[in-house]
Amino acid sequence: MATQTKPVLHGYFRSSCSWRVRIAFALKGIEYDQVPVNLIKDGGQQLTDKFKTLNPMQQVPAVEIDGITISQSLAVIQYIEETRPGPRLLPTDPKKRAQVRMICDLIASGIQPLQNLYVIQKIGAEKVQWAQHFIERGFQALEPILKETAGKYCVGDEISMADICLVPQVYNAERFKVDVGKYPTIKRLNQTLIEIEAFKVSHPSCQPDTPADLRA
Repeated sequence: MATQTKPVLHGYFRSSCSWRVRIAFALKGIEYDQVPVNLIKDGGQQLTDKFKTLNPMQQVPAVEIDGITISQSLAVIQYIEETRPGPRLLPTDPKKRAQVRMICDLIASGIQPLQNLYVIQKIGAEKVQWAQHFIERGFQALEPILKETAGKYCVGDEISMADICLVPQVYNAERFKVDVGKYPTIKRLNQTLIEIEAFKVSHPSCQPDTPADLRA
C-alpha cells in the first residue's frame, strides 16, 4: 500500500502503549516520525485542547497514518498488520490467533489500565502497592496461559502481537518492584524478546524524549 508520508506517533517514552506501537513499527520495518507528548510536564501535555483533537481520551499513543488518526495501540498494530508487508504479527491459524488476542486483551484490558499513570495519580500514597496488586493478579492468570501456549515466544515460535504486549508490561512490573522471578514462563519469554533488535530500538531508554538520566 503506497503512502506519501511517514506515520506520526504521538507518544511518551515510558508509555507501554506507545512502546507497543514502536515495537510493531520496528518489526515491520516501518519508518515513522515521533512527536513526544510529556505526560507529566505542565500538568500533562495529553490534557491540552490541541491533543484532545487527536485523541479525545487524552491518552497516548495517537498515530496519524494514511490520512486517519488511530488512538488505541492494538487498533494501530492491527491496522499496520492489515495494510503493511513484513513479518506477520497475527498467526494464520485461527486457534493461535485467538490465543494471541486473548493474551493481548488480558494485558491491555486486565492489567495495564489499572496501573497506568492516570489511575496511579488518583490513588495517591498507596500507588505502588496498588500497582503491584493488579500486576501480580494479572501475572498469576497470565503465567499458566503462557505455559500452555508458548514455544520460543508467547504463542508458538513466531513473534506476535502477544509478545508486543508482554515486554512493556514486564518493564512496568519491574518498575513497580514486582518479583518477575515468581513467573518463570513470563521471565523466560521476556528475556528472549528483549534481546531482539526491534524490542531494543523501541525501548524507553533510547527514545527522543527519554530524559538524560534514564538513557541507556
